Amino acid sequence: MPLLSALSTTAPYHLFAYSILFGSTVYQSFFVGITAYRALPRQHFSALQLKIFPPYFAMQTVVPGFLLLTAPFSIASDKLSLSSLVIAGATGLVNLMYIGPRTVKLMNLRKAQETKEGKKSYEDDVSEDMKKLNKEFGIVHGISTIVNLGTLFVTAFYGVILAEAIVKGFERL
Repeated sequence: MPLLSALSTTAPYHLFAYSILFGSTVYQSFFVGITAYRALPRQHFSALQLKIFPPYFAMQTVVPGFLLLTAPFSIASDKLSLSSLVIAGATGLVNLMYIGPRTVKLMNLRKAQETKEGKKSYEDDVSEDMKKLNKEFGIVHGISTIVNLGTLFVTAFYGVILAEAIVKGFERL
C-alpha cells in the first residue's frame, strides 16, 4: 500500500474532522473560556464570547454531519456511532439556534437594566428586575454549559468507537 493511498479514502478527512471537533470543544470549554474569564474585564470577556460562540456552535453542528458522511466504516448499521454523532450535532444546533440567542437577549436586557439603574448587574444592591434577569441568565448559561458538556461527552464516546474501529483495522494487517 503506497504511503499516501489513504488520501483517496474518507478515513484521514474523518479523523481530521473528529480531531477538530473534539479538540476545539475541549480547548474552548476548559482552556479558552476559563483563561479569558480570569484575564479579561467582564465587558471584554462578554464581547469575546459573543464573537466566539456562534462559529463555535456552528462547528459543533456541522462537523458531526461531516463525520456521518465520511465514516470509514458502516456507520448506518452502528447505532451507537450514529446516535452519538446525531446527538453531538443536535446539541451544537440547540446552542446555536436557541440557547445562544436567548443568552445574548438576556445580556442585552441586563445592559439596558444597568443603564436604567445606573448599576452593574453584578453589584449587591440591584433591583428585583435585575435579580430576575441575573437568575434567568444564570439558568440559561448553565443549560448552555451542560449542553456543551453533552457535546463533549458524546464526542469523546464516539472517539472510543472510532479508536475501536482503528484497532480492528490494525488487527487485520
